[in-house]
Amino acid sequence: MRHDPISPRPFTVCRDGDAVPEALAGAVAAIGNFDGVHRGHRHLIRLAMEARRPAAVVTFEPHPRTFFRPEEPLFRITPEPVKLAVLQRLGLDGAFVRRFDGRLAALSAEGFVDLLAHDLKLAGVVIGHDFHFGRGREGTPALMTRLCAARGLGCRIAEAVLSGTEPVSSSAIRTALERGDVAQANALLGYRWFVRGEVRHGDKRGRLLNYPTANMRLPDDCRLRYGIYAVRAALPGGEPVDGVASFGRRPTFDNGAPLLETHLFGFEGDLYDKDLDVEFVGWIRGEERFDSVEALVARMDRDAEEARRMLAADATQSMIG
Repeated sequence: MRHDPISPRPFTVCRDGDAVPEALAGAVAAIGNFDGVHRGHRHLIRLAMEARRPAAVVTFEPHPRTFFRPEEPLFRITPEPVKLAVLQRLGLDGAFVRRFDGRLAALSAEGFVDLLAHDLKLAGVVIGHDFHFGRGREGTPALMTRLCAARGLGCRIAEAVLSGTEPVSSSAIRTALERGDVAQANALLGYRWFVRGEVRHGDKRGRLLNYPTANMRLPDDCRLRYGIYAVRAALPGGEPVDGVASFGRRPTFDNGAPLLETHLFGFEGDLYDKDLDVEFVGWIRGEERFDSVEALVARMDRDAEEARRMLAADATQSMIG
């Protein structure tokens, strides 16, 4: 069915300079940054998918905040490859990815809507109730409605999706991840937050502890709290595997650069130089320094049991595998 969030569909990405592909001609598109592709974003996407037309998103890279405030690194919940992977899993026909640069930032509100109508050849748009666009954020939802009507475009304005009394937002998800509260982040996302990265060679210390790990460097802007997590990883071409992971600097050993070290239960294969998706299910504890390797291993045994318990109890939707 069209709205099945995990059914595979052809997914087309149209970037600056590309001709609009036939698969996206006359699309209805939800517009936004979509960092996280959270429950609020998914409401916009569902509305776009209700039209009897191709359904897409219009999104921007880099994130506009990175363009306007380059001195303040932004913790991206979903870097572009992950964002596109989630959008594809939702059953969309594709995405228009627009480069956010000085030229786009300088477009007037009218010029932005002209881009949607003429360059992207959209039939309609869906925007959030607080969406602003155009030079200096001059465009409002009311202005978008008028400008679209003048150009023959449909326009729907989506109400906020609430968590309690507050709108679901990317900033709230970032705050939860910075606290290590992946359960709260996942509740706001509507799926388990995951990261993607290449497995690198490490010091092989985990093998000596009987906990071999797949080691990944996360983006420098990642502000996930250091600690131990229950996780599930999607192996290349295989089924997801449960595990336990440490993100941090290994204070018992070297206090080195931050690494995500994932131990997969019962897995003995070679993952070096392969991309791995690791989703976070639950927070177990903060990063600690142990006085002995024996004390560390004893705690790792308890961590693994706690991870198994969390994974068995969690029913949050997965976007990997």
